[in-house]
Amino acid sequence: MTGLAPRPTPRLTPGLAPHFALPPEDRDLSPRTGWTRAHWEAAADGLLAAVAPYATPGGALYPLPGDRPSWSGPRSDGLEGYARTFLLAALRVAGARGADPGGLLERYADGLATGTARSGTARSGTAHPGGDRPEDWPRITDRGQPLVESASIALGLRLTRPWLWDRLDDGVRERVAAWLLDALTAEPVPSNWELFPVAVGGFLAEAGIEPEAARAAVARGLERIEPWYTGDGWYSDGAGRAFDYYNGWALHLYPALEAWLSQDGERLTRYGRRLATHLVDYAHLFGADGAPLHQGRSLTYRFAAAAPLWLGALTGHTPLDPGTTRRLASGALRHFLDRGATTDRGLLSLGWYGPYDGVLQPYSGPASPYWAAKGFLGLLLPADHEVWTAREEPGPVERADATRAVPGPNWLLQSTAGDGLVRLHNHGSEHLPPPGDPDQDDPHYARFAYSTVTGPFPYGVAPDNHFGLVHGGRISLRTALEPLGAGEGWAASRHRARLVGEEPEEGEEVRVTSLVLVRGAVEVRVHLVTGAAPGRAVRQTGWAVPDPRRRRARGPNCCRSTA
Repeated sequence: MTGLAPRPTPRLTPGLAPHFALPPEDRDLSPRTGWTRAHWEAAADGLLAAVAPYATPGGALYPLPGDRPSWSGPRSDGLEGYARTFLLAALRVAGARGADPGGLLERYADGLATGTARSGTARSGTAHPGGDRPEDWPRITDRGQPLVESASIALGLRLTRPWLWDRLDDGVRERVAAWLLDALTAEPVPSNWELFPVAVGGFLAEAGIEPEAARAAVARGLERIEPWYTGDGWYSDGAGRAFDYYNGWALHLYPALEAWLSQDGERLTRYGRRLATHLVDYAHLFGADGAPLHQGRSLTYRFAAAAPLWLGALTGHTPLDPGTTRRLASGALRHFLDRGATTDRGLLSLGWYGPYDGVLQPYSGPASPYWAAKGFLGLLLPADHEVWTAREEPGPVERADATRAVPGPNWLLQSTAGDGLVRLHNHGSEHLPPPGDPDQDDPHYARFAYSTVTGPFPYGVAPDNHFGLVHGGRISLRTALEPLGAGEGWAASRHRARLVGEEPEEGEEVRVTSLVLVRGAVEVRVHLVTGAAPGRAVRQTGWAVPDPRRRRARGPNCCRSTA
């Protein structure tokens, strides 16, 4: 497998790996980023060329290099590499209306045949348990990572159906269908995972494979996420108050895309309206340098943050003009590629800019960053679509200083045009503590503030942007968050200050009511502590600042906190 031939233009953008040969910038069409559709195609080609040498002989697994496997193990990590890069290949080929001079679909067709070589037939519904031969795909089971990857494979097959699925041998189609069918009955984690059977069911129903069961899986998944819709365009990722980018690259993406692909007008109206409402807020989450706001988990997916922007244009449900859509999306892609998101081999690293453990979770494996493929959704728009032909327009942060209350998560956004920064004041989003360590909060959710140029300290480090009681060398955790509202220039919340490493005195139930007021670049934080024993010390920390002792860190938070 030789991958893609190099593009004919030799010009490189500084900071990019040699795999990314790009056409010249077009500052007339794209005065903000210089990038066009051709740059997106070149970036996709480069990413796909870089992973090709790592495919197993039969093409079923892509075990990318790295000394940090996920908790699902190397076989699942190899499947993840196949599935996520296949999604990128599918978007590239479908966007070119089937043109595939690099032989991408042939490469991934080989992987389909090899990975499912021991699957049963679609009629029998039986599937091998996985792992018998070196390239067998692991079976899709309850709450297992293969369920996640089945969605990317199904979506890729659906997008390329005329050029791949319809041309496969009958036996291969039956085996792939048998493997995918388990996704219809496997129990997801109660979160955005509920939508992976939706993606699989949508493809199987369209292909005429167990259509009743497939359509039932679609309906079930969509029904299960309904209680998590908080209104105003926002979902919580499961029960509770976990608000983050999964809104855009999962909770809006799969329902709206399913409705659009199925030409289901009723569903598209419902999910399209929610998406359009979401994008009103979402457009304000990008800095003038293209950086998405640094908040939430799975940030190593990087420019997957562009997915909902393209989705709005694709479905016709967006409040953004075409030039702004492309400016924000291209800005995000270029932001990371210009700052070393790929290694010297052209592979996306586990990190933010370069390798950086501070944005990773236990489920992150070497191929996890390739969910960034979702950010290439815009390639499905034809080259003559106005989102590609309109002149770039400035993003919201570039136009004027602004504050914006976001009711769903109870956030307050604060942006300043002079420096192009976006700050998020968090008075409504929280998440469970890290696995096995209840004495830590989640730094990507529990902080009072986030921005496009700083990130939270990782687990186990003194928290930035935090207020708590000091005891025994530790600072209390921010738990049981209760939003109290947000409006023009303000946001407020109440939380329980959980004391770590010390038993609270009898009757002591510490509550903290917090208020932030902002104007321009100024912010004022006010806290009222109730229930604490007399004499307890408190500490307020602020934004992280660069730490010269950590020059080699490759995240935005190579920093120390200000108190």
